[in-house]
Amino acid sequence: MSDREPLDVLDAIHSTRAQRYLKPDPIPEDVIWQILDAAIRGPTGGNQQGWGWVVIRDQATKDAIAEIYSERLLRAYGYERVSDEDLGTARITRGGIEEGEIGIDARNRRGVVHLAEHYAEVPVIVAPVMQTAARMADDTRRSGAGLGGSIYGAVQNLMLAARAFDIGTVMTWTFDDSSGIGDLLGLPEDTFVMGLIPLGYLEKGRFSQARRQPVGEVVHWDRWGEQRETPPLER
Repeated sequence: MSDREPLDVLDAIHSTRAQRYLKPDPIPEDVIWQILDAAIRGPTGGNQQGWGWVVIRDQATKDAIAEIYSERLLRAYGYERVSDEDLGTARITRGGIEEGEIGIDARNRRGVVHLAEHYAEVPVIVAPVMQTAARMADDTRRSGAGLGGSIYGAVQNLMLAARAFDIGTVMTWTFDDSSGIGDLLGLPEDTFVMGLIPLGYLEKGRFSQARRQPVGEVVHWDRWGEQRETPPLER
């Protein structure tokens, strides 16, 4: 049984962030099992457990996924057309390049591009899938209430469990269900890929708190707009 780091739950949450510089070193299979066993303890609407988890280690499959991912990433954000100099204090958003604190800065961009260029080298990719996608009403699928609400909590469990083994993760997408990933993985017709999660030991970087807007700016009390001064928070 592989060793894991004893972590306080809040320490784990505050140090689990997107890791895009991952070593190709193999992850022991017993660790993968433990991570996935933690994942399936996550919330699932009506206890339906309509999920599945595809563990991808085959190199040819990883190569094909990497090609699809890189192409979709460029289409969505145009990373190759943007340099660090273009950004400065701006950020990449779905709307283009905008000034502000929300979005992807130059350092993030370098990490995103690195992952895209080395996606096929990560030792494991996990694809969380929902097996009831086609039977759900279109409006429910679009809202994410049925699909995402019944699996993304489990995905966070997976990422936290990986953190306990000093394994980095990052949630990635191919942005829509026309990518061919489902066919590549041999998924049934009624199954939807909810994301792709590379796993690996850290090649660069460290486990640290993700940068976010201050909590006091996004929390409202009883009614929208009713905000309070944030007290000192223990860590």
